[in-house]
Amino acid sequence: MMDYNCAKWKKKRQHILRLDGYVCQIMKRYGKIKPATIVHHIYPAKNFPQYQYCDWNLISVSDEGHNKLENRKTGELTALGKELMRRTKPGQDWRKI
Repeated sequence: MMDYNCAKWKKKRQHILRLDGYVCQIMKRYGKIKPATIVHHIYPAKNFPQYQYCDWNLISVSDEGHNKLENRKTGELTALGKELMRRTKPGQDWRKI
């Protein structure tokens, strides 16, 4: 299970937020600039622990953007979250495409 309080995750989270310029990458697709405060696993860490620290699997999002990707009560991906996962190829950095 993913430990979101460990030093390794905190360091990785800061790295991803910096990479994405602290801007929500989901809301940016809708032409809105919102500050990102959350790092979302495109391939959920509980199902794909081997990808939990991979940059290509992490995306900076705002609270609103995160709600578009994941049902916060159940932890299940929404239709948009599943679509993002389908379009993201393991090992391929979407930031460079």
